[in-house]
Formats: sequence, structure tokens, C-alpha cells
Amino acid sequence: MIGERIKSLREKKGYSITKLADLAGVSKSYLSYIERNMQNNPSLQVMAKIAAPLDSNIEYLLGEENLPKIHETEQLDEEWRAILKQAVEEGMSKGDFQALKDLIKSNMWKEGLLEYRDSSDEKKKTSNIIILHIDN
Repeated sequence: MIGERIKSLREKKGYSITKLADLAGVSKSYLSYIERNMQNNPSLQVMAKIAAPLDSNIEYLLGEENLPKIHETEQLDEEWRAILKQAVEEGMSKGDFQALKDLIKSNMWKEGLLEYRDSSDEKKKTSNIIILHIDN
């Protein structure tokens, strides 16, 4: 799916594989492998490099949302960009990012902040212990 989205965006922009590889700073052969789904797990660093010249984002390439609206007034502020950049530079994988996102949604659901709303006015205090194991 990642490869299909990259190829589609590349073609819409009128870029050749060579042009996009140059703009993204990745090798042409690696980009070709990604587009042909021979490489299904590119790093977040590579995906961020590819997404930028395509006016896209990692989330879209992962298939989690529709094409970003470039001209919207709401965009990531510099603090968010710095946080995401640091996470990518420190080696946070797509799987780690997805697990963290799922954990946050799960905790929000438990606290009644997503979809299910607790009808009682009394809030229960809970404590969660989380153990993350990240392989390098």
C-alpha cells in the first residue's frame, strides 16, 4: 500500500522515479523497490524524506488518512515538527508509532473520552503500568 500511494502521488506531481529520488535524497533503486512493494517496511526517516517533495505526510503514506490538505490553515506547528523529527532521528519505527497511537486511544477510551461516554458523574481514578519493549 505504501508503494502504491507513493507512486500515485509521484505520477500526479509529474515526477520520474529519478526526480523524486533526487528530491528526497534516497537511492533510485530503493525508491523503486518501495513502489513495487518489494520493500514494505521503509523507515520513518525514509518515508519523511519521500513525503516532503510529494506534499504529503507519513500518515497518508501509511494509509491512515486521506491526502493531506496542503492549503489548510491548520498545519503542524514547529514544536510538533521538532518532536516528530527527534523521534524519527532516535529510531522510532512505524510500528512503535502505531503502538503508541493505539495505546493513547485505548487509554482515552478507558477514560471515556472516545466514543463511549460513562453516564455516571463519578470519575474513577485508575493507574496503568506500561512496559514498552523496543528492539534496535
